[in-house]
Amino acid sequence: MFFWLQKKWGVGKKELLLILCVFAITGFTTAWLSKSITTWVGLDARSHWSARVSLRLAVLVFGYQVVLLLVAFLLGQFSFFWKFEKKLLQRLRLLKRENTSSPNHK
Repeated sequence: MFFWLQKKWGVGKKELLLILCVFAITGFTTAWLSKSITTWVGLDARSHWSARVSLRLAVLVFGYQVVLLLVAFLLGQFSFFWKFEKKLLQRLRLLKRENTSSPNHK
């Protein structure tokens, strides 16, 4: 499986290890942040479940993207993850696709 990921992403063993560490650290950090923010805001077991879930999902979805790039930067993998983020944003149509053809090509 790891060899397949190496080949798919076009990275060496060291880069693959760092990329997997970025994903792991980001996941744990974002989960911790979502719980901490929910508690800080004052949403607990007595609060309506939809408020807690909505806030946690917002932190998980949007916070994950920010934490991912921050951790990637700290581990020297920013360029890989920036490409990853751009592709995601393009798929969600939040970012326009870059034109790959030359300006004179019709």
